[in-house]
Amino acid sequence: MNARAPIVALRDVRLADGPVMLFDGVDLSIEARARTCLVGRNGAGKSTLMKVLTGEIAPDGGERFVQPGLSFAHVPQEPVIAGETLADYAAAGGAPHHRAEAELEAFGLDPAKGCAGLSGGEIRRAALARAFAEEPDLLLLDEPTNHLDILAIETLEKRLQSGRAAALIVSHDRAFLERVTTRCFWLAHRKVRTLDQGFAAFEAWAAKIEADEAENLRRLEKAIERETYWFYRSITAQRTRNEGRARELAEMRKQKAVLIRDQSRALEMTLETGGTSGKLVAEVKGISKSFGEKKIVQNFSTRIVRGDRTAIVGPNGAGKTTLVKLLLGEIAPDAGTVRLGTGLETVYLDQARAALRSSETLWEALAPGGGDQVIVAGTPRHVAAYAKDFLFKDSQLRQPVSTLSGGERNRLLLARALARPANLLVLDEPTNDLDMETLDLLEDLLADYQGTLLLVSHDRDFIDRLATSTIALDGRGGVVETPGGWQDFLRQNPGFLAGPQATAAPAPAPRAAQAPKAATKLSYKDQRRLEELEKLVADKPAEIAALEAKLDDPGLYARDPAGFDRIMKTLDAARAELAAGEEEWLVLEEKREALGR
Repeated sequence: MNARAPIVALRDVRLADGPVMLFDGVDLSIEARARTCLVGRNGAGKSTLMKVLTGEIAPDGGERFVQPGLSFAHVPQEPVIAGETLADYAAAGGAPHHRAEAELEAFGLDPAKGCAGLSGGEIRRAALARAFAEEPDLLLLDEPTNHLDILAIETLEKRLQSGRAAALIVSHDRAFLERVTTRCFWLAHRKVRTLDQGFAAFEAWAAKIEADEAENLRRLEKAIERETYWFYRSITAQRTRNEGRARELAEMRKQKAVLIRDQSRALEMTLETGGTSGKLVAEVKGISKSFGEKKIVQNFSTRIVRGDRTAIVGPNGAGKTTLVKLLLGEIAPDAGTVRLGTGLETVYLDQARAALRSSETLWEALAPGGGDQVIVAGTPRHVAAYAKDFLFKDSQLRQPVSTLSGGERNRLLLARALARPANLLVLDEPTNDLDMETLDLLEDLLADYQGTLLLVSHDRDFIDRLATSTIALDGRGGVVETPGGWQDFLRQNPGFLAGPQATAAPAPAPRAAQAPKAATKLSYKDQRRLEELEKLVADKPAEIAALEAKLDDPGLYARDPAGFDRIMKTLDAARAELAAGEEEWLVLEEKREALGR
């Protein structure tokens, strides 16, 4: 552990929410300038623990230490922006107006802008500007990258890396955490474990702990099984049975009950592809679109075919959602044409969660037509059972949507969207407020999805893992498309996003300079290629054998010398393709095995 004195610390902290114990013996300490993250499932109590640290919530037991004179700045998951202007809001925490205005401008905001009618990204940037303007000793940031575009996230990364403040960050954004953190706190089973390394090392560390706990549970179950047999069935035990042995057996069963209770229930998501669409999904030729003087797209062409996974990136306000609507034929371009394919069944998950009414209950949101069933991939399911798949409790079914957290509302939208068969899935900022385990499950689900995916996201890691191509908008009408994900786009289009829309944002730094993430499986692109190669290696020998059988005809050359020559050339090409395929397959298979160790 770090030997420096903490500026804030918790020791053996306990806190209950009614009958539910949130924290039971939490220890945590943060030193000056330490950049830490707090990782845990949705509902584990991360936001509550932040409030215990700031003193907003008093624990039921344990100790809280705060260095005298320590100043906090807390940016909650859903900030409330109030005041005449953004400058008034940013200075309301005690920062001088000149510094508040400078911070707002650094985050690309006009200090004179009013506080009403702000977008999600503007709200987030204003809250961050206010926090930095206050120059606190400790920044507490709850999902700070939600609704930020990638350039704004990179600005935030630079500010945290160069600033003097310590930080405690709750975020689902792996790339962001890898770049800024030097320590990890893992909140699980009502306690906090500490890793004195950045997030790049977290997942391998956490996986080992979970494997050890699973092994401990297995051993305990075996011990209970042996002791139960001895206690109840052994003739010797019947003669020597005593209260001490009975107490030992009862204690082991109690330990098992605790271990099982602490095993978090997994989210259960399924995705039905629906009917097969035509090979062509959308063909776009020379489209342009503007709103007044604001140019969204100029002379852009692309072709999306069945099975593509296309990411759409760009600064906030660049027109990413508009481009999606153009691609779907929901709005017409000013110039150019959009031709949609046949048999499209589209499901759209919007980032504003506009499909949810705050006054309706969770039950009504899942079964808007009434009754107690929801149709999931054509099969009726009871509303309560389907809600449990997405980790909702029975007690929440009759609560209004307005009482749900951001992560819960996003899970509810996923539950509604995934219930419907779709061969074209459109996800607009799907990662906001989701914990990493849910993101992993969603990623696996999308990797196996047989339909077509349009993905609008600021999550660089999510894009890199899924996208087969990336369309980037610069906010000035320029659009480029690059095969691959975010890192592929950066390498092939340096400086494309720089300009008026990227005020105060540093040039994107390549992830390669950062500590590499400990991957545990092949990327989607590699997995897809491996499957193609497996088919080639399986099928190509039969094709080669058929060609060789034709050449075995001794009279072929005399009858048809040109045909003989064509077969020889085809055979040579097939053999070369098989050899190259086998070599590439071997490389990918070795990579897959290495990742799976």
